[in-house]
Amino acid sequence: MICLSVNVNKVATLRNSRGGDIPDVLTAVDTCIDAGAQGITVHPREDQRHIRPTDVYEIAQRLKEINSKKNDKIEYNIEGDPRPELLEMVLDVRPTQCTLVPVVSGEITSHTVWDIQKDGDMLKPVITSLKDAGIRVSLFSGTDLEQIERTVDVGADRIELYTEPYAMAQTESEIAREFSRMKNAAEKALDVGLGTNAGHDLNLDNLTLMQQLPGLLEVSIGHHLMADALYIGLEAAVKAYRTALGQNIQ
Repeated sequence: MICLSVNVNKVATLRNSRGGDIPDVLTAVDTCIDAGAQGITVHPREDQRHIRPTDVYEIAQRLKEINSKKNDKIEYNIEGDPRPELLEMVLDVRPTQCTLVPVVSGEITSHTVWDIQKDGDMLKPVITSLKDAGIRVSLFSGTDLEQIERTVDVGADRIELYTEPYAMAQTESEIAREFSRMKNAAEKALDVGLGTNAGHDLNLDNLTLMQQLPGLLEVSIGHHLMADALYIGLEAAVKAYRTALGQNIQ
């Protein structure tokens, strides 16, 4: 089964635009889990424009409480660049997974993948410290097969395939080309012993085909799921995305 991890950043963005605590991020987390999401993702940025450190800790506590009562544990995925204050928080919280993502100054959303040849020496001790704390590590990745091979050398457990090129493809031939690149990358990951996650601009129109990606373990979806929730409600949106992943909804 491909796990759906819901990114709740946009809930925090809406809250922060007005001040106060409405909408409440924890209520959104509860709703996603009640609707069957298998994970919660946050990406706390340095400027705190959406998720704040207090959110990270409060969600961790809520998931701890929920998981104490469940057989199927809800995973917690914290994304971000390996800046010291983020790593300190991750090591304190100890989520299920930390997805390391490069950040470009001034970017609206993540759009750069790791260059392991250039960044590997910096990443390796970071990954070691996270894994020593029992945290699974995923690296934001493109489809370059050599880079995926190098990911093994720095000790990561998984890659998260950057899916925007696939999501932005318009014609059938473009979609087929981009999906083929992701398929080759996922096969390479399997060959070298890496798990594969995926995320970025996945939606109800392009998600179903992702079921055919070899060895896909998790998709992390925020923006489009929350946009759909404006029209059909958060619970219904989570269930719709689970259906698009081939999950049977009771």
